[in-house]
Amino acid sequence: MITVTEATANAGALKRLSDEGVSIWLDDLSRRRIESGNLAGLVATRNVVGVTTNPSIFQAAIGSGAGYEEQLADLAVRGVTVDEAVRMMTTADVRAAADVLRPVYEATGGRDGRVSIEVDPRLAHDTTATVAEARQLAWLVDRPNVMIKIPATKAGLPAITEVIGAGISVNVTLIFSLERYREVMDAYVAGLEKAQAAGLDPSGIHSVASFFVSRVDSEIDKRLTLLGTDEALALKGRAALANARLAYEAYEHVFAGARWQALGGARANRQRPLWASTGVKDPAYKDTLYVDELVAPGTVNTMPEATLNAVADHGDVQGDTVTGGYAQARADLAAVERLGIAYDEVVRQLEDEGVAKFEVAWQELLDAVTKSLNSKGVDAE
Repeated sequence: MITVTEATANAGALKRLSDEGVSIWLDDLSRRRIESGNLAGLVATRNVVGVTTNPSIFQAAIGSGAGYEEQLADLAVRGVTVDEAVRMMTTADVRAAADVLRPVYEATGGRDGRVSIEVDPRLAHDTTATVAEARQLAWLVDRPNVMIKIPATKAGLPAITEVIGAGISVNVTLIFSLERYREVMDAYVAGLEKAQAAGLDPSGIHSVASFFVSRVDSEIDKRLTLLGTDEALALKGRAALANARLAYEAYEHVFAGARWQALGGARANRQRPLWASTGVKDPAYKDTLYVDELVAPGTVNTMPEATLNAVADHGDVQGDTVTGGYAQARADLAAVERLGIAYDEVVRQLEDEGVAKFEVAWQELLDAVTKSLNSKGVDAE
């Protein structure tokens, strides 16, 4: 983790990325990052204008206990349940990060300066509980620049509409398929219509749709490698970019359509595509691949710090690398299908795995906090 003084001032590629209309968000958060001034330093020197979190990030940050000892001791004295303890710690971190980002939020009219916190991943298939949790999290954080993350499961879609309809900004997460992405955009538009019908001002509601990138290549590349033919191996590293580019094409279509025009006239905000999972998993690929090749106006790229540093050091930002590639993207995905790799089956598997991974991370976090509370003489239930 870099310090403010270590931050490289010459982050030209990051500035070029921002100039191209890409908002740079950091995909990480911890109490030490906030209290050390590191987050503020990244905002000041690395063009970071937002923060995303997820259960895995909190598990890594809080699971070690580093920086949380005093609050854990206080919570133990109070005899809180482990679920309450986790939410007290995670919302405290998001609240503090939101305060760091508040000037960005004000300067961008609410477009950026956002900090995301996810609903309990165990609720991913329960619409009613997801809506209740989203309302509770918005209340607990109590900052206008918070975004509540809701997974793009079938049960999550109506929850998105309800939460947006209540005037709460949403980060929709775990999107892998083009079909599901279109359903997410439809749920968002329906939510805005619901909010407008309730007399809320849609201009104050914001949303991003987190479209996952590297995991698509990880799964499809594995299958291409097993096939082992020259044709299969030539397609490695192309499916994820193709998928994301076609998602942007769908975004352009939806937010230029007749249904959107009425909302746009009421100053509603487009739901921006957010490129998630942009850290490269295969060391054979350039470590800035999913940044350099996904430059398009009106998008967000949320990066782990290693990727952020790599882009600052040797990123190659050469303008829009998305909108001119739709035909090639369709051809690449079609070629994968012709080899017997079923797109629908892959993205369904990735969604299921994504939800399961977050559930595991959340349980590991609960277990670590339970151990910490019990070590202080409290039975956490």
